[in-house]
Amino acid sequence: MRVIHIGALLAVAVSASPAFGQAYQVTDLGTLGGPGSTGYGMNNSGQVVGSSRTAGYVDHAFLFDGTMMDIGTLGDSGVTVAYGISNSGQITGVSNSAAGPKHAFLVSNGHMTDLGTLGGIGSLGSAVNSLGQVTGYAYTTPNDLVTYHAFLYSSGTMTDLGTLGGTTSWGTGINDAGEVVGFSDTTGDAATRAFIGDAAGLIDLGTLGGRGVRPKRSTPTVK
Repeated sequence: MRVIHIGALLAVAVSASPAFGQAYQVTDLGTLGGPGSTGYGMNNSGQVVGSSRTAGYVDHAFLFDGTMMDIGTLGDSGVTVAYGISNSGQITGVSNSAAGPKHAFLVSNGHMTDLGTLGGIGSLGSAVNSLGQVTGYAYTTPNDLVTYHAFLYSSGTMTDLGTLGGTTSWGTGINDAGEVVGFSDTTGDAATRAFIGDAAGLIDLGTLGGRGVRPKRSTPTVK
């Protein structure tokens, strides 16, 4: 059986004839010793974050800045994934915590901080801005793996951003003004809509004429 190595890739624009647009040079970022890797986020400096298999076949978050570096875990040898990196180099993602369940983290100045939860068993960081503010989702009720809400983490505090009236919401992006975008169930979980918001509340961005469709997504196992 032939084994094909697939690594995280970095595409860099290079000059090309105006008639054909830009061409790209694709670079294999390698792995942390295992058979594969995946890149999830990149900043304006070309730093890349993601997850790679280690030699022990465990997925660990990495930072690529010329070389691929393992950014560690929240005190456990289990899985870590980095999903976002700011232009200031802060990183967010999800890691097994010291207690076991997966928690959102923030890496700033080389230190990984556990962002906690909204009262439930786990959380995940999706994006981080240049001020170190993070968004993602967190479970809100102990032993409940159904109800999770978008959060804004700022200055050491995780704030529940609520929903558009339904059961769940998820923050997927954040700008340097602290505004969060993502998606949320509407009242009665009738549909899922895009939102923009902050700690003051969420605004339904509507649709392009449809009823709103739940995006395909999977919530990671938190135990």
